[in-house]
Amino acid sequence: MASHVVVLDSSARRAVIKTTPAKHLADVLQEACTKLGLDASRHGLKNNSNKTLDLSQPIRLSGLSSGAKLQVVVLSRSPSVVSVALQLPDSESGASNRLTGKFPSTTTIWLLLRHFESGSTGSEPSRNFTGRGIPQMETGASGSGRLFYETPVVQVMGRELVSFADLQKSLAQLGFNSGGVLLRLSFRRTERPLEEAIVEIDQYFKSAEGEQTGGVHSASAAKAGSGPSVLEPFPAPNDRERPSPQEPSSPSQIQPPSQQSAALFSSQSPIGDEAQARPESSALLSDASPTLDTIVTGPPERPISVFAPSSASTPAASRQAFNEKDYEPTIAHAKLHQARLATSSVNRRLPTDAELAVQAETQAKKTADAKDVGIKVRFPDQMQVISTFSHLDTSTTLYDFVKGLMEKENEPFSLNFSSAQGPRSLPKDGNVRLIGDLGMAGRVLVNVLWEVGASSEVRAGSVLKPEFQNKAKQIEVKEIESVETVEKANETVEGKGKQKDEGRERKGGVPRWLKLPGKK
Repeated sequence: MASHVVVLDSSARRAVIKTTPAKHLADVLQEACTKLGLDASRHGLKNNSNKTLDLSQPIRLSGLSSGAKLQVVVLSRSPSVVSVALQLPDSESGASNRLTGKFPSTTTIWLLLRHFESGSTGSEPSRNFTGRGIPQMETGASGSGRLFYETPVVQVMGRELVSFADLQKSLAQLGFNSGGVLLRLSFRRTERPLEEAIVEIDQYFKSAEGEQTGGVHSASAAKAGSGPSVLEPFPAPNDRERPSPQEPSSPSQIQPPSQQSAALFSSQSPIGDEAQARPESSALLSDASPTLDTIVTGPPERPISVFAPSSASTPAASRQAFNEKDYEPTIAHAKLHQARLATSSVNRRLPTDAELAVQAETQAKKTADAKDVGIKVRFPDQMQVISTFSHLDTSTTLYDFVKGLMEKENEPFSLNFSSAQGPRSLPKDGNVRLIGDLGMAGRVLVNVLWEVGASSEVRAGSVLKPEFQNKAKQIEVKEIESVETVEKANETVEGKGKQKDEGRERKGGVPRWLKLPGKK
C-alpha cells in the first residue's frame, strides 16, 4: 500500500505526495499540479510502464507501491465523451429512478444536475434538484411557513460532493475521462433559508465566472445540449412549488436525506495487529518503564503497571511534522542500494549439519540462561498491562493472569504474540513454558483477541476491572530532537573544518617566485 508517491513532470521536477489508502488519484494529481504549477484539468498520470492511470480509483485499488514514481503527461485538448447515469432518491424516482445521458468530460457536476432537472431529454418531466426548499417542522405544528435550503449531495466512487466547490468539479477532475459513471443523488437539509442560499449561490457563480475561461464552459454547454447554463441564476420558487403554512408538506419533503453509509472499513485481523505492533513493542516498553508510583499488585500478587490508551483521536506519530526532503533519495541511498545488490548477488555456502547443531546449541544455552521476560498485555480497548514472568511460568499461568485482570472472566478469548517464525497463538492447556518452549526473550507484546463466542457488550465496553482502570496512567512519549537541529550542528562543524583545510592549502601552496611567467 502506497504511503507516498513521487510525481515527476517533463522537466524532471519532482513532488512528493503523501497518500492514504482511501485517497483518490485525482486528488494526488491535483496536489502534484499545485506544487509544480500546472493545470490539473489538462494533465494526467502515467506509471513506469507508460500506462495511463484511472484517476477515479483510490490508492488501494491502483496497485501502486510505496514510493512509486508517476509521470505527469499532457492530455488531449478535445474532451472525450462520458456516459453518465444519475440515480435518483426514492422521493424523486417517479416513473424511472435513473436518468442517463452522454456529456463531455469537461462538464461539471452542477451542470449535469441542471441539465437533468430541466428535462432536456424530452421524455422526462422537469424536476428541481438545485433549488429545493423544505419547511421547518415544529413539534405539534403543521409547519412554520419558511423554507430552508436543501442542498444536493452527489456520491460517486466512495466520494461525497456537497459543497459548491465540490459540485463545480468536472468529470475529468474526478478522474472520469471515458467510459461510464454512476452518480447517486440525495438531498440534505441545511440551516440556511432558501432565499439566502440562492443569493449566495448566485454570488459564488459570478465570482467563479471571472476566474474561469469562457471557452471551456461554452464548449461544455454546447455539447451538453439545451440545458440551462451553470451560471444561470435560480428561478424564484413560485406559489405552486411553495407549500402553504397550514398544509403539511408531503412525506418526500419531510423525509430526511439519506446519510452516507460507512465509506471505509478498516478491518484489523489478528495477524495484522501483531505484525504492526511487533516493531513498536520494544520502543513502547522502554518509554513506559514502570516506576515506583505506577506499580500495583495484580491478581496473583504479581507487580504490574497499568497504562491507559491515548485520549487523542489521531496517533502521536501522525501529528509530528515531517520534512519532504526525507523522501527524496540521495547519492548515499543509491550507493547503499548498489552495495546491497552486489552483496545479494554473491553466492553463499549453506551451513553444514555441524554448524546448524552449534547454532541450535548456542540458542538453547541462551534460552536456558534467561531467567525472566517482560510481557506487555494489550487488551482490545487499548489498555496495557506490563509485568515480569519467570522461566518457570507457562502459558496457563499467563491465561490465568489475564483472566484475573478482566472484569468478565468467562468471556472466551485467546492470546497471540509475534515470534521470529511469525505470529503464534498461546495454547490454553498444557505446560508450555513461556521462555523455554515458546522462545520468549527480552520484552514481548501479547495481544488479547476476542473469540467467536464473545458477547457484543464486552466487545464494546471496558475490559479491565475498575480497581485496575482507576490506577491506569498515560504513557509518556519522549520527544526526539528534531533532525534539522542536528543537521545544522553538523554543517557548522564541517564548515569550520573546511575553512581550516583551505587555510592550510594556502599556506602550503606554490611560492610566487616559483610560478612561471604568464597571466596571473
